[in-house]
Amino acid sequence: MWRILHARLKQGHRTAAFPDVPPTLPERLRGHPVLDPARCKEGCRACSEACPTDAIRVGEKGVGIDLGLCLFCTDCAGACPEGAVRFTTEHRMAARRREDLVVRQGVLERVRALDEKMLRLFRRSLKLRQVSAGGCNGCEADVNVLGTVVFDLGRFGIQVVASPRHADGLLITGPVSENMKLALKKTYDAVPPPKIVIAVGACAISGGPYAGHEEVAGGASSVVPVDLFIPGCPPHPYTILDGLLSLLGRMGPERMVGEGPVMSQERGAQVGKARG
Repeated sequence: MWRILHARLKQGHRTAAFPDVPPTLPERLRGHPVLDPARCKEGCRACSEACPTDAIRVGEKGVGIDLGLCLFCTDCAGACPEGAVRFTTEHRMAARRREDLVVRQGVLERVRALDEKMLRLFRRSLKLRQVSAGGCNGCEADVNVLGTVVFDLGRFGIQVVASPRHADGLLITGPVSENMKLALKKTYDAVPPPKIVIAVGACAISGGPYAGHEEVAGGASSVVPVDLFIPGCPPHPYTILDGLLSLLGRMGPERMVGEGPVMSQERGAQVGKARG
């Protein structure tokens, strides 16, 4: 017993200080892509031809990447001879509207919080029923990771429940196969209103690599209304958590740094020091 207590004391505080302190992410993380149209050569379509899901397209408005289709394989970046496409370690990519997931220049707009009425209901307590609608278990695994001591989703009042009748909304993963289409609709109908729906991963947003297949509905929004889209294949746990907290209006102060909005380092240092 004493050895267990000693080991626990030696380990210290394992729960991340996010969102008060920005997360430390590995350099190999494939996060928010950045486009530099000025480098594109006229007529060059190397990036779009390399994309396995047709997520990157070249048109009259220039080059655009649809994060709802993107698998973050970086084939486009590797194929571009001018280096006009690159992937950063920025984890914040969630969006309220499907069309907002198309990146052309800069970064995506920050997620708008729910309206005041919904925030009064869900800000401090949100129960979600997770539905795997034909997923490969990649997104499902990263959703499960949020329940570990590092992320501790429960400290934000967010819980995954066993029954849709006990839920405030759905968290959907997978491309919604034909066999899961009716089950998803029934699960949605069983959640008492008002309710929210969150689509996690490329498959749940658009069908991902299965988009267009006759056995796939083409994402959650083809069956139920979606309030939050979280891209990735699979999305990093911090990407999911950032999307959830932003939807609930619980993200801390931010300022513009470098390529996008970043949590105030000064504020993060103060909170981290206070937590010891």
